[in-house]
Amino acid sequence: MKAYVFTGQGAQFCGMGKELYENSSLAKEYFEKANEILGFRITDIMFNGSDEELKQTKVTQPAVFIHSVVTALAEGEGFAPQMVAGHSLGEFSALTAAGALTFEDGLRLVYKRALAMQKACEMQPSTMAAIIGLSDEVVEDVCREVNNGERIVVAANYNCPGQVVISGSVEGVNKACEKLKEAGAKRTLPLSVSGAFHSPLMQPAKDELQAAIEATEFKAPRCPVYQNVDGKPHTSPDEIKKNLIAQLTAPVRWTHTILEMIKDGATEFTECGPGNVQQGLIKKIKASAENC
Repeated sequence: MKAYVFTGQGAQFCGMGKELYENSSLAKEYFEKANEILGFRITDIMFNGSDEELKQTKVTQPAVFIHSVVTALAEGEGFAPQMVAGHSLGEFSALTAAGALTFEDGLRLVYKRALAMQKACEMQPSTMAAIIGLSDEVVEDVCREVNNGERIVVAANYNCPGQVVISGSVEGVNKACEKLKEAGAKRTLPLSVSGAFHSPLMQPAKDELQAAIEATEFKAPRCPVYQNVDGKPHTSPDEIKKNLIAQLTAPVRWTHTILEMIKDGATEFTECGPGNVQQGLIKKIKASAENC
């Protein structure tokens, strides 16, 4: 079975989408529609902007969404997924490509999400770090030990076996990194992000986005969408909405998602979006499944 996966924030690069724009009339139409919806020429930043401009959350998220969705839709009839999933932001791309959201509504929600998350990030200094070489359980135990209500840190992204991203207040993440090194982590890598995504610190953004999601029409997707919060397939618009709202403060269970897709028959994974980060993670997840 053919599965499509959609990338998340962090995979952006200068020049992203330019080739698509120049070589596909359909892609160009979508890009220009995006400029109109956003009220500024995001394509100018995507194609010719600086790294600094592109990494602003309010630019990054719509840029990655547009690139990912257009990559899929530009295939025309060749885009025939039997299941889809998206990593964090990529879940909006997956839902749009699968027909649960229109391109216009998907982009509006992503831009609303980006602005709300940016605002939440500015409310409290916060960060994220990738932890390499420890089990999920050890990372979770250390986070629980460090987390005391004021010093916040949680497991945010279960990317693949041996790679978990933690998220929270600067003090909480730094303290957890110290303890995780003591526990045997091979590396603790601070991420270049503007805040603590998928943590309780995103609650203000979640409250803001909830109203927008509830006011947006969702349709049943053309194939099951495996969602981040539980890694399971969903087709009910009501369930999809509920899970999408929960996603902002809940961890991305990517390892579980890919394993569920494999269990349900996925044999071929195609990545849509800038870069190939997800392909690398999927290879590690598949290898762990095959070695069980």
